[in-house]
Amino acid sequence: MIPEHAPTVHELLAFYLEAGVDCALSDAPVDRLSEEAVVEERPAASAVRPALRTSATAAVPPAAPVRYTAASPHADAAPAPDVAISSARDAARTAATLEDLRALLDAFDGCALKFTATKLVFADGKPEARIMFVGEAPGRDEDIEGLPFVGRSGKLLDLMIGAIGLKRSDVYIANVIPWRPPGNRTPTPQETQICLPFIQRQIELVDPDILVTMGNPSTQTLLKTREGIMRTRGKWIGYDTGRRQIRAMPTFHPAYLLRSPSYKRLAWQDFRAIRTALAVPASA
Repeated sequence: MIPEHAPTVHELLAFYLEAGVDCALSDAPVDRLSEEAVVEERPAASAVRPALRTSATAAVPPAAPVRYTAASPHADAAPAPDVAISSARDAARTAATLEDLRALLDAFDGCALKFTATKLVFADGKPEARIMFVGEAPGRDEDIEGLPFVGRSGKLLDLMIGAIGLKRSDVYIANVIPWRPPGNRTPTPQETQICLPFIQRQIELVDPDILVTMGNPSTQTLLKTREGIMRTRGKWIGYDTGRRQIRAMPTFHPAYLLRSPSYKRLAWQDFRAIRTALAVPASA
């Protein structure tokens, strides 16, 4: 019988990446096949039969059982969704500046995604920009660097911005969700609604002339539409901040364009329309 090949560390890491395991949820590894991890509710020996003690020996309480779960140990700290949404609305209203808003997000514990993410991904670019881009949520590279759109899709976005005569430092970039969902999963509707007041306030504070929503999730969330990106892209839609109407242009998310390069032609049409709109003075 031929012995089975033992995988190398490189092969194991490649397997984990293919399986979607690309982040650690705790500092120390957990052997879930060990007896302690599987039978975690087993009572301590002192609970089965009393320990022999002498008058000179102090009583030592048994250690609490260790519970191993896939979620962060802080995930239970997040309140119920309806409470978190109300809390987010109240907190977002108090932010007078972008710096205030970032500090509020740093202190906000209403979204469980905060406890599994590495960093808060707030924004990048120029706060006084005339154009603001909004995606859905950070990915792995963004979670590591703490900046939106720095991975492969970010490099493509930089090229798209450059194609209309701008640089990354000329625009403002953010996401609806400021924390990376574990394994890049789709954010839940509750997570989106909890984070929505913060991105809405962020748009109000930046007050751009043009808002570009990238992909279905950000477009449907911010522009309150159920139509898909194929129907909404390339069309100007009004975004109401409560103070004024901002011209919003839905377009494809760069990550989608990497998977479907044939749609780059349509995205280029959208960006040409954006370039034309930017040529008009803000006061016009």
